[in-house]
Amino acid sequence: MKNLTPFLPHMSGWLFGRPPRSAQARLDAEARRIRRASLGKLHGLFGNYIRDPLLAPADSGAGIRKRLFSRRTTFWTFMAQVLTPEGSCREALRKLQAWQAAEGLTIADSSTSAYCQARQRLDPQTLRTVHRRVVDEVQRRNGCAQPEFGRPVKLVDGTGVSMPDTPANQRIWPQSKAQKPGCGFPFAKLVGLFSLDNGALIDWVEGNKHDHESKLFRDLWDQLNDGDILLGDVAFCSYAAIAALQQRGIDTAMRKHQTRQVDFRRGKRLGPHDRLVQWSKPTQRPKGWTKAAWNALPQTLTVRVVQIQVNVPGFRVQQYTLVTTLTDPIAWPVEELARLYFKRWAIELFFRDVKITMGMDILRCKSPEMVRREIAMHIIAYNCIRGLIQHVAVLYHVPIDRLSFKGTVDSLRHWGDALYIHHGKPRKQREMIQILFGIIADDLVPYRPERSEPRVKKRRAKGYQLMTQPRRQMVVSDSRKWS
Repeated sequence: MKNLTPFLPHMSGWLFGRPPRSAQARLDAEARRIRRASLGKLHGLFGNYIRDPLLAPADSGAGIRKRLFSRRTTFWTFMAQVLTPEGSCREALRKLQAWQAAEGLTIADSSTSAYCQARQRLDPQTLRTVHRRVVDEVQRRNGCAQPEFGRPVKLVDGTGVSMPDTPANQRIWPQSKAQKPGCGFPFAKLVGLFSLDNGALIDWVEGNKHDHESKLFRDLWDQLNDGDILLGDVAFCSYAAIAALQQRGIDTAMRKHQTRQVDFRRGKRLGPHDRLVQWSKPTQRPKGWTKAAWNALPQTLTVRVVQIQVNVPGFRVQQYTLVTTLTDPIAWPVEELARLYFKRWAIELFFRDVKITMGMDILRCKSPEMVRREIAMHIIAYNCIRGLIQHVAVLYHVPIDRLSFKGTVDSLRHWGDALYIHHGKPRKQREMIQILFGIIADDLVPYRPERSEPRVKKRRAKGYQLMTQPRRQMVVSDSRKWS
């Protein structure tokens, strides 16, 4: 029997059940064999998150033809590429060719042209639909778990990614003005909404350097549900955002914006440096708000302002002021509020996983359309890994935040060959899968509460001269005393 999942063989039957069969009842023999080989090990692992009908051939348009690089083949090869460190198109294609050769299938051409064209045919809306399906499945599997704070907690923050310096990318995501023309890189701004309970990236919005994070965040409000608690930093702390979210039944906890003054001698006293204060609606309507939406906001807003003291040695911040709509001092004492907001740091770790561990920090695509596809594929792959971590955490009764994201990704990369050795031995494969899950469960991140992790680099950069002119005009000095 031919291997159906060459990129991670024989896992579909043991993890989430076998993926549903293709909707097409009849395909010619060669096309069927190509499709089976191209799905890869990732299909067997994540088939329950990403159903085959989502990637079925289109009824019309670019995806209707039967190609060597079908929609399924391209999608799973693309996902394998983003899960590989420094993964290039050539490396992804060579991986596919190796499995096609091992299975006795028609081998794709060695040129990456066909694969790159196939990636361009992936519909961005289809990728968004796949992303939504993955997130819904991860959230559904987490539904039986009791949230740590009794209510779902969501995290929001912004980050940035760079990409190749092409005119098309520069037009959409211009580089910083501090960089000289021809010496910098386009920079895209991303605002992401994460779930604290399982680390899933629920949704994201993309913009450029001219878009403020709070403006981009408004496009994510529909992903929040009544009863959620939202944690954010100073960039999202505004009267309009807090009031609008409260109208939706969403409580917030954010650090006070630096432009807003707080006098702890005023307001209703709830405790030392703990006050209930009333904010008045600003007279000027912010940019990006329609007149109708602005008029719908209340004229006053009651918020709780708390000064939190940080007594952890080595922390850069010694105290900060928290603004929250969790106004009940009995249900939410100051200590619990401080513990809640301390969890906001988790979003920095989530962004590190998807940007550094998975390599989304520096994108490779040279056109805006492909950049957006590349971002979507990174996020889909990230959420699939989060779903697997959640599954192992429940199976082995270990805290989900103690499981190593990088360790899980490394395990998936290197266990494919070991599983393939036992091709045709279901019982042995089942044992191997259990061993793999046990290894992931044993790879725990050391418990280091309140550990100081300053954002500094210990290893010095190599002493190469910096580019101060476009490449064609740059003259490299012979002196090694570069400034």
